Amino acid sequence: MNTLSGAYNYQVSDKPSEEPSSTPEIPDDVWDKFARDTERDIRASAQKEPSARAREVTERLKRSEQPEGWRTGPAWQEMNGRSRRRRRLWAVLGVPLAVVAMRPSLLPGDPFGKGHSDSASPLAPETAAPTAAPSTVNPQTPTLDRPFAGSPALNWADGAAGIILPKATAVGTISKDRVELALQQTKILLVAANLDPKTIGGGRPSAALAVLDPKQPKVLSELNTSLTAPSKTDDPTLLFSRFNPKEVRLVGKVVKTRGRITFAKDSSGGVTIHSDYTFVYPLVRTGGSTEVARTIVRRVIDLEILDPARYQVTPGLLSLTLNNADFGNSACDVYDGYLHPQFDSDATSSPTGATPSGPTTDPYDRSRDIGKGQGTCGTVSRT
Repeated sequence: MNTLSGAYNYQVSDKPSEEPSSTPEIPDDVWDKFARDTERDIRASAQKEPSARAREVTERLKRSEQPEGWRTGPAWQEMNGRSRRRRRLWAVLGVPLAVVAMRPSLLPGDPFGKGHSDSASPLAPETAAPTAAPSTVNPQTPTLDRPFAGSPALNWADGAAGIILPKATAVGTISKDRVELALQQTKILLVAANLDPKTIGGGRPSAALAVLDPKQPKVLSELNTSLTAPSKTDDPTLLFSRFNPKEVRLVGKVVKTRGRITFAKDSSGGVTIHSDYTFVYPLVRTGGSTEVARTIVRRVIDLEILDPARYQVTPGLLSLTLNNADFGNSACDVYDGYLHPQFDSDATSSPTGATPSGPTTDPYDRSRDIGKGQGTCGTVSRT
């Protein structure tokens, strides 16, 4: 297992904007794509309102008055104080857990719940944090036909079907419609960042970026830098699941998914939407290999609806306030913008990345706090 960590700190400047940017909206092609690709899953998970309704809400919010420039005075002080208490406005911790002794696995699965999957009784949706790691599974070698053999994820949901949205309600001064739109946008981000075949294949996650507020300092600029010029300090895998298509490809169309989304009022009068999801990708080397390896990615992300009466915001878009990530079976200390699964056969060749030196961790254990052991690169107990 490999563990890699990184952290970005964002501070809010109290200098008012000289020229407030025009209000961007989520592009029609972004909504249309997700209307086509995830309509079935969104209908199943949302209590009400399909994505067309979300577009109506976006338009209504867009027409609402927004503050001109960053607020000064008490509101500014509150924002700065909140940032200091968190210590990070957008904290990022990545812990890739690379394998020393792994079994063959496969490539990322089906983002939209279609395609081949091992038959197994599905688990009930996760409604609270687990109290223990999944039970031990009989060891089995994954194959092209059974990429999740021997994995606890065998009976997890397929792709976006596992991203189930809670019922929206009004929270403080934030309306039910606005909360519902934010929940839909959270699902868009999770799907576009972790399940879209284009993103998994190393492409640009445009739909994920489109739901983030460009007025939040540094976030979009640093994400764009990470995608165009990845490095240790600007690593796109901390938010996006990307593999080098010259090295590996998806096996089948199924990525296994498990987690939950909650929302609550925050201390500054807005709403925080908290998501905690694990994605299991079966991969195979490009070029005809049949050896399968699995990479497990867990992401804990907070997206926030900021109170427009206090802060400069773009109506209808979200602020990214927390982003933690653990990676099971990805090479240590490689910062080229991709995750690099390790295969059993790598033990007899030259494996990618640094030698793991940290503790052994179970990447399927969703009961543990994410981010423990940061800065180390260790070994996963299973893949």
